Amino acid sequence: MNASLRPAAVAGMFYPGSAAVLSHDIAQMLSLTARKQVLRPKAVIVPHAGYIYSGPVAASIYAPLVALRDVVRRVVLLGPTHRFAVNGLALPSATAFATPLGNVPIDKQAVAAIMDLPQVIVSDAAHAQEHSLEVQLPFLQTVFDEFSLLPLAVGHASAEAVCEVLERLWGGDETLIVVSSDLSHYLPYHTARQVDSGTARRILDLDYAIDHEMACGATPINGLLLAARKHGLQGQLLDLRNSGDTAGDKSRVVGYGAFAFHRAEFDAQ
Repeated sequence: MNASLRPAAVAGMFYPGSAAVLSHDIAQMLSLTARKQVLRPKAVIVPHAGYIYSGPVAASIYAPLVALRDVVRRVVLLGPTHRFAVNGLALPSATAFATPLGNVPIDKQAVAAIMDLPQVIVSDAAHAQEHSLEVQLPFLQTVFDEFSLLPLAVGHASAEAVCEVLERLWGGDETLIVVSSDLSHYLPYHTARQVDSGTARRILDLDYAIDHEMACGATPINGLLLAARKHGLQGQLLDLRNSGDTAGDKSRVVGYGAFAFHRAEFDAQ
């Protein structure tokens, strides 16, 4: 793979382009979130809209992750493709991703671990303008010291195909899996609340038949839920709101959920 940098594509649009303003805004969102007790998560589902809309919900996941600052060294990040259709799960050829807060190196060993799988491809076009992965990076850069990244832009794939990739990358406590997804799109406020509550129940039940009307990142979510079943993980809902609760009007809203998944045996500790 050629040495290259994937530049920030949505800085100044989905989140501030100034490093100082971005750091301030993230610190404020993290400080204002209600701190729920979160057992050590192996995986999380986090929304990916503009920070003014979904940032407070994302912060409910990232604030507790500060406790893993000295533990997590690799982040496997999966999100749906919004602007470029692909079959399978797409890696970039880049060796680092840039944000206003600096560069995050791609984990070369993790890339090598999955390159032989038929559902894994390399597509810079899938990553070039994709926001679902990029918007997670400033939060991750804030809560963790140093980490490497394995970014996957997920197109058409089965839950089993996504799960197979996750199994290769599962690792131990040093590896965190982050799935980037919003929930329902452009429903009236009260309808969205009902639909998203139902989707949240299915996610917590590890029902890996979520469809794209329920979540734009349904494909990576389903792969994660299948892997969670295999590994005996249990889900926890940290926040469930929509753009009508944060910064938008209530006539057509986008839903946001924040979920953490941990080993069930932690419940007994």
